[in-house]
Amino acid sequence: MRNLTPATCVLPRHLLSPIIKTTNPKKRLISYLIKTQELGGTYFEGKESHSFGALTQTEWNNMFAKHLDHHLTQFGV
Repeated sequence: MRNLTPATCVLPRHLLSPIIKTTNPKKRLISYLIKTQELGGTYFEGKESHSFGALTQTEWNNMFAKHLDHHLTQFGV
């Protein structure tokens, strides 16, 4: 699997650089995880997924975990 870095992303470097410099991906990820935790499992019960339709909170939990693991692995974290 290819390790994606700013040099290998699809966006031209001149468009990508300001995004990288102005955002902190670690802080953003942590804030999303905290918000998801604060919403709680009942918020996700029966919530529609664009790809899979209505999911249970367990299905959402599994999908979040697998999706996050996929991207952390993709970027070598």
